[in-house]
Amino acid sequence: MLSQTVKLINISKVFKSQNQKKFIAVNNINLQIKKSEFFSILGPSGCGKTTTLRMIAGFEVPTSGEIYIQGKLMGNSPPFHRPVNTVFQNYALFPHLTVAENIAFGLEMENISRPEINRRVTDTLTQVKLTDMEKRYPRQLSGGQQQRVALARALIKQPAVLLFDEPLGALDLKLRKEMQLELKQMQQRLGITFIYVTHDQEEALTMSDRIAVMYQGEVLQVGTPVEIYEQPKTRFVAEFIGESNFLTGRITAHQEDKSLVLVDEDLPLLIPSANHLPIDTIITLVVRPEKIEIYPSTYTEEADFSAIVENIVYIGTDTRYVVRLTYKTKIVIRRQNINRFHLNQYAIGEAVKVNIPVENISMLEENLSEKERLKLGKN
Repeated sequence: MLSQTVKLINISKVFKSQNQKKFIAVNNINLQIKKSEFFSILGPSGCGKTTTLRMIAGFEVPTSGEIYIQGKLMGNSPPFHRPVNTVFQNYALFPHLTVAENIAFGLEMENISRPEINRRVTDTLTQVKLTDMEKRYPRQLSGGQQQRVALARALIKQPAVLLFDEPLGALDLKLRKEMQLELKQMQQRLGITFIYVTHDQEEALTMSDRIAVMYQGEVLQVGTPVEIYEQPKTRFVAEFIGESNFLTGRITAHQEDKSLVLVDEDLPLLIPSANHLPIDTIITLVVRPEKIEIYPSTYTEEADFSAIVENIVYIGTDTRYVVRLTYKTKIVIRRQNINRFHLNQYAIGEAVKVNIPVENISMLEENLSEKERLKLGKN
């Protein structure tokens, strides 16, 4: 049994304008997408994620590289010869056909028998929870219901892979969150490989088994949602997914399981062991705002730094503090509003204490040499 449903090897796509100027949309990417996996391709507009999806679907031909689906080289195979179906943001439902007729359309084009079509339409309507709406027309459906019809139309042909090009983008926030959970549950129930393109970080983190982060045509990092969020390898990944504090410092000492870094030549900070790097190496550290602790200035336990609160923003579930550690260094702290006592605990200009637990600090790999990166991966 194949462990990968989709495999991309050294895939590039170059477009040419009318004046023959080249634009590299996708630059030599490699991906292995596992059977029955919910795999998201995440990135900002123009990063190459939709072009990558279109090449898997067969709507675009790679300039170079190879695409395999279920172990078979796709080459120039057209979309209708590939075991994939695509769900777009624009659902493209036929307004003059009922829900059942829209879903059955693809099978009717293949001359499948009417009893078999009816059976599969009934089964698919059940899967997407539209069993009582088969006779309605698209204009009689909500946005979420139309999205389910588009999904059912793709599912009924029983593809090995379902491709999604930002299908929830037109829905309101509440419905979008509901559909995220429904899609994930459906994928787990059906066992079909889902490849999902989105620019929404929370959407990717919520639904995915693994995520590929793309930027400027390249795949910067592939990993589970936890790996992508907790251990970003580049500054872009750390900034694009959530909020991050970046601290640049120089390694001054190594201990048994920790290293000491002097941040901005002023702040000593213990980090997880970086003993594969020589003393005086300049590194960039990443700390998520919610992983930093803030205490009153009267806090009696040991803390890393003293600081001054410069800004406070209430965001509902949590409060965002900007604090200054030194003349050079400011950081952001997010504290969950567990009870009302926390809401007015600190004021702008107030002195506080700040603690950054060692285990909450990660180091970016992008400024390291290839040899140093290999060592880091082994630690």
